[in-house]
Amino acid sequence: MASVATTLIGFDKVWKSYGQGEARVHALAGVDLAIRRGEFVAIMGPSGSGKSTAMNIIGCLDTPTAGTYSFEGIDAGRLDRNRRAQLRNLYVGFVFQGYNLLPRTTAAENVELPLIYRGVGARERRGLAMQALAEVGLVGREHHTPAELSGGQQQRVAIARAIVTRPTLLVADEPTGNLDTARTHEIMELLMQLNSELGLTIAMVTHEADVAGYAQRTIRFLDGHVASDTANLEMA
Repeated sequence: MASVATTLIGFDKVWKSYGQGEARVHALAGVDLAIRRGEFVAIMGPSGSGKSTAMNIIGCLDTPTAGTYSFEGIDAGRLDRNRRAQLRNLYVGFVFQGYNLLPRTTAAENVELPLIYRGVGARERRGLAMQALAEVGLVGREHHTPAELSGGQQQRVAIARAIVTRPTLLVADEPTGNLDTARTHEIMELLMQLNSELGLTIAMVTHEADVAGYAQRTIRFLDGHVASDTANLEMA
């Protein structure tokens, strides 16, 4: 377990249950887990293993049925919906398999969206968006729409949108699921770079062992439990 001083995310005997009586299902069954600030962690497991439930709790999209989920020392599992949304908006960025870009807006405008929700002025918004796009290697593509970008470039825009607010945590759900081998390598190298240069903590779900290998650590879920939690030696 990580020390209290460096722990960003902590699960203390976390349960997540659905249904009642004999139909009750335990998606998580007393999970203990810690992720340190600045770590890049891959989360794996078969369908129904509990990995997606764990990620939803990590991203403050859901709460435990029992046990404690702490984020930055805050008992996030006991926050009401509005306060969890505030925590999520301030500290968490999300990247998904499907990019989720607005099709008729430019790369820069897509990246600006989280800043609009924060009330950031137009000039500052554009400057921050251009900086984030530069950080993901898209200088010169700022005014292209998603249809004018490759899949890898679209995912770079999505990553820029996720980091433009300078979150503490990036939650990545199968970020290379729609990409070929070459583009997968490029996106994973980019995530490693952002982890190293920005100190960004990354929690990534993947079903591909070679993708998990880019992370510093791999946590495998099975039947609602952590089945293994190992360092990736080549990345350590």
